[in-house]
Amino acid sequence: MPVDAILFDKDGTLFDFGATWNSWTAKTIHHLAQGRPEVVQGLAKVLSYDLDRGEFRRDSIAIASTNSEISAVMAPYIDHMDVAELEKYLTTSAADATLTEAVPLVAFLDDLLARGKVLGVMTNDSELSARNQLQQAGVMDHFAFVAGFDSGHGAKPDPDPLLAFCTAVGVDPSRTAMVGDSLHDLEAGDAAGMRRIAVLTGMALHEDLAPLADVVLPDIGHIQAWLDS
Repeated sequence: MPVDAILFDKDGTLFDFGATWNSWTAKTIHHLAQGRPEVVQGLAKVLSYDLDRGEFRRDSIAIASTNSEISAVMAPYIDHMDVAELEKYLTTSAADATLTEAVPLVAFLDDLLARGKVLGVMTNDSELSARNQLQQAGVMDHFAFVAGFDSGHGAKPDPDPLLAFCTAVGVDPSRTAMVGDSLHDLEAGDAAGMRRIAVLTGMALHEDLAPLADVVLPDIGHIQAWLDS
């Protein structure tokens, strides 16, 4: 069955996860710790962030969770913000992070639109961050639908936000592809009855994603060839 609509995850899919978030997270940890080494170590532990290597480990909660979930595990180490303040800080500071595109996005998305595909973004980040970052990358106007965990549709791996995309753009889930780098993305796509495209620009390995994916690609730049196959 042909694919008429494509719903993208954001981090690890449109943007390379490690290249975008590893250095930002190190700065954020040290900023929040306010010079206290024990807080640095505590935050790194709950985030599964390797301070020596300056990168996330593959089991990090930060890879696919919402800001509210991430804030909840960080909050016991932060005595100058409550959970709500911490979540707001993460949301606003992440919105201005320096992004590394997985592929040159304007040309890639222009091609998909020229093929008649309807495009959307559903992320477990906040909608504010998603919109700001897509605007920063110059591609916000390519998407007919942008949602975060706080947009009122739920969060992955629940299928509801994916189905909200289909409803919004008028395309049946069976003619829609979910593209993501995590099991949350693929589980949501499976539950929604969508095609599932996994990409390796996040932290998960091929063997992690393959059991739930229709195809595993190196990055989103290989989607056109898959559509043509």
